Amino acid sequence: MAYKISNDCIACGTCIDECPAGAISAGDIYSIDPDTCTECGTCADVCPNEAISL
Repeated sequence: MAYKISNDCIACGTCIDECPAGAISAGDIYSIDPDTCTECGTCADVCPNEAISL
């Protein structure tokens, strides 16, 4: 199960720079490609708004 970004995302860019798989795409609310996500959890660990979860 890949990580997901909720509507609490403020599009700050912190997670996109930390994702080692390049699974995160920018937008008004960022999104994670479930086929690319390796479930490492780095994005959730660095999200200042706690908008990312499994």
